[in-house]
Amino acid sequence: MIAIDTNVLVRLLTADDAVQYKASVKLFSSENIFIPDSVILEAEWVLRAAYQLQPRQVAESLRSVFGLPNVQLHDPQMVARAINWHETGLDFADAFHLSQSQQCTELKTFDTQFIKRGKNLSPCLVQKV
Repeated sequence: MIAIDTNVLVRLLTADDAVQYKASVKLFSSENIFIPDSVILEAEWVLRAAYQLQPRQVAESLRSVFGLPNVQLHDPQMVARAINWHETGLDFADAFHLSQSQQCTELKTFDTQFIKRGKNLSPCLVQKV
C-alpha cells in the first residue's frame, strides 16, 4: 500500500494538468492507496478555494474516490459523516473536527456559526468556550 499527497488527489479530481492527471489515474488503477486525514482536509480546501467548488461538488468528488475498492482511509465512517455534515451546511474542517470528536461530550469553540450549524448533529455538543 502507498500513501498519496494532496496534489495527487487534486490532479485526479480536477484533471487540470494532463500529464499529472494521467500519472494519478495510473497510480489509482494499479496500487492500493491510503489517503491520510490531513490530505482529505487539504484537498477540500484546495477544491473550494482554488477551484470554487460548492459543498455538493466537493462531496461528490471525494466520494467518487473514497468509494474505490483499492482506496483506504483511516476511519471511513468518520469521513463519511464529515462529508454528509458538510453537504448540509457545516464548514468541512468543522465537520471533520466534530466527526473525530464523537467520543467526547463537548467540542468547545469561539465560532458562533459552528455552534449554530453543529447544533443537534451529534451527541458531542458544539459549545461556546
